[in-house]
Order: sequence, then structure tokens, then C-alpha cells
Amino acid sequence: MPVSYKDLGLINTKPMFTKAVDGGFAVPAFNFNNMEQLQAIIQACAEADSPVILQVSSGARKYANQTILRYLGQAAVEYAKELTGGKGLPIALHLDHGADFEICKACVDSGFSSVMIDGSHHPFAKNIELTKQVVAYAHDHDVTVEGELGVLAGIEDDVEAAEHVYTQPDEVEEFVGQTGVDSLAISIGTSHGAFKFKPGQDPKIRLDILHEIERRIPGFAIVLHGASSVPPELVKIINDNGGRLDDAIGIGEDQLREAAKSAVCKINIDSDGRLAMTAAIRKHFAEHPDHFDPRQYLSPARDSLQKLYMHKCQAVLGSAGHGQEIMASL
Repeated sequence: MPVSYKDLGLINTKPMFTKAVDGGFAVPAFNFNNMEQLQAIIQACAEADSPVILQVSSGARKYANQTILRYLGQAAVEYAKELTGGKGLPIALHLDHGADFEICKACVDSGFSSVMIDGSHHPFAKNIELTKQVVAYAHDHDVTVEGELGVLAGIEDDVEAAEHVYTQPDEVEEFVGQTGVDSLAISIGTSHGAFKFKPGQDPKIRLDILHEIERRIPGFAIVLHGASSVPPELVKIINDNGGRLDDAIGIGEDQLREAAKSAVCKINIDSDGRLAMTAAIRKHFAEHPDHFDPRQYLSPARDSLQKLYMHKCQAVLGSAGHGQEIMASL
């Protein structure tokens, strides 16, 4: 039987993005695959009083099982209430990079409050057709939809592309108008994964393209994928403790903060979280080679992730302090 996200205590992204546009901040969209990641996300956002979008990729659905992920999403709502004295947080459960109508429908029916249909690899007309089909079904269930124009380079889970295809600003009005999407992921130089750029490159996102898109669809919610910064201190910890992450380079946080002040309402961060947990686990085993209880090494990994995500909410995305403001608007 289909399950409504409202019965799980989740919300869709509309009230989040309305406040984000007005407030000049971006809502964090953090990917998770297991309990420890989810705990860290909710702990960080509760402490920062930040709204949050819990993202589930196709890889996460295969790894953890869609049913388990749904109940983890429901648990996140209750855990947030625990941590905030019953107030709770605005939490959306979102499908990241849905490949086709069937997976988007399955997620809507299983309690997701938001889905992404990624038709960016299709010709423009086919992308519109596919996105429109998903929007029609999702909106019938009050579920919000993210579409995508342009292609990001890099590799993350099942998403892979060799090079960037920047979003064409002259296409966005037609795409948004024809499909009815609630938000639009664009390609302006961010990239999936930890190996985004070559050594010696000066990674820059195309703020000129962003501002032109903002001019053409004013007030519309824009999304940035591939926005991990790949902190060098985490890469160093990994490499100092047996890892081999050569040439891992990300997007500068100053550029992300600038983007979040404009039309960008949602910023996706996944690789940075993976690095934070892996760095803590490798360091723990180097210092405690006799440990074998998963709780012994997953606890510091969770703490490291919480610290990272607190920093993202407070210093990069500007989302800290807006959680209860959004809850009051529901």
C-alpha cells in the first residue's frame, strides 16, 4: 500500500525553498546510507537549528533497502523532536538522481516527500517529456520535484560523466514552464565525487551563468550538485593512515557561500561526509589496532561527520537558525 510522507512527519521542499529565497541561504541536502550518517545529520541540524533534506541515491537504495531508508527517515523526524525538546525540524526525504519514472513513482509511493528526475542525459525535448511525466504523478501526491539541465562531470554512485555540459540559460524558462518542476539543478562548474579537478587547476563555478539564470527565472529555486569542498585536512588524515587519495580537489567554500546568497536554495554534499567518516575510521584503527567492535570506530566517525555538517550549516550554507522559522510557517 502507498504511504504518504505526511504520515511519516516529513515535509516537502516548498516551505524550505520559500524561506531560502527570501533569506539568502541554501538548505543542506546531505546523502545518507546508514544509521550513523543519519544520526550525525540530525544531531548537527538540531544543534544548528537548520532545515535539512535527507538524500537517498540509487546506490543507497541498493545498499540499505528502500523500506529501511523510509523508516530511517521517519526515525529522523522523531529523533529531531528528542533533540529539540519536542519542537522538531523541517525534514524532507528526497530521491537523488532518479533515472526514470518508475523509480520516482516507487519513492513517492513509499513516503518520499521530494524526488529528482534526472533527464539531463536525454535530448532537451525528451528531458521535458520525462520530467513532465514525473511532475504530474508527484504533484498528485503533493510531492515536490527537482529537474536538471546540463551535465556535471565526475563519478558518484551510479552517476558518471566525463566532462561538463554547462546549463544554457536560454533553455531554463521553457524547461521550467513546460515541466512544472519545483526546483532546477544546474551545471555551472561543480562536479561529482572527490576527484573533481586536476592538480594546478583553480576550481571556479560559473557565477555568471547562475546570475543569468536567476535573471530569467527570478525567485525560482536553483540546486547545486557536486558541491563538496574536499577539505585537504581530511584527505591528509586519510593518506597519513594508509589511504591513497591522490589529487582529491573540491569547490571552495567561499564560492558556495556566494551562490547560496543568490538563487541557490539547495546544495548537495555527499563526498565531504564520506571523507570525514573515512578519515576518523582510518585514524582510529591506526591508534587502536586491537579494536574490532563497530561501535568503537563508528562513534568517532559519526562525531567527525556531525562536526563537518555543523560547519556547513553555519559557515557555508547559511541555513543555521532557520529551522524553527520554517516550522512556524507550516
